[in-house]
Amino acid sequence: MKQTFKVENVKCGGCANTLKKKLLNRFGEVEVNLEVTPREIALDIDNEQLEELRIILRSIGYPLSDDELGVIDEITTKAKSFISCATGKLS
Repeated sequence: MKQTFKVENVKCGGCANTLKKKLLNRFGEVEVNLEVTPREIALDIDNEQLEELRIILRSIGYPLSDDELGVIDEITTKAKSFISCATGKLS
């Protein structure tokens, strides 16, 4: 079922490219809305896959907006998002 999620640290098309690429194999096509803040992603996902989505998003620096992160995790995800963004711009 298609669901929409609010995602943190997404700034540009490079970030969107990374999200699409990293989630494609597991969830299929992903739509990234760069017109709203916080940014939104829409994808086909079952509720049982939500924890897997959270883990993948955190690993590339784009946690869901409702994730409760500590200070260190917040800093870490922001740093990861800069790398993911740069990678997405090169793709």
